[in-house]
Amino acid sequence: MELAVINKLFGSNTKNSKAKLVKPENLTDAKINHSYLIKGVETKDKAMKDFMFTLGCFEGEKVTLISVLADNYIINVKDARYSIDMDLAKAILI
Repeated sequence: MELAVINKLFGSNTKNSKAKLVKPENLTDAKINHSYLIKGVETKDKAMKDFMFTLGCFEGEKVTLISVLADNYIINVKDARYSIDMDLAKAILI
């Protein structure tokens, strides 16, 4: 009885509850040591988009998040490692 009251108060329904999986939207949401396909690079800054293209970050390319240190993201693209800041990581859609 007490458990039913607690579940009712806090909205927990153990019978029908399903964990929702959150899909990563950009590289800041990615898990370390997981590979993702780049869906695009979204930024209003053309210079940033051109820079990302020179690194090999474009739609359809594979990117792996190696580590995150403060606001620096270490990524692997085309067998090369790069350190990018959070703004660049947010621009890479996965």
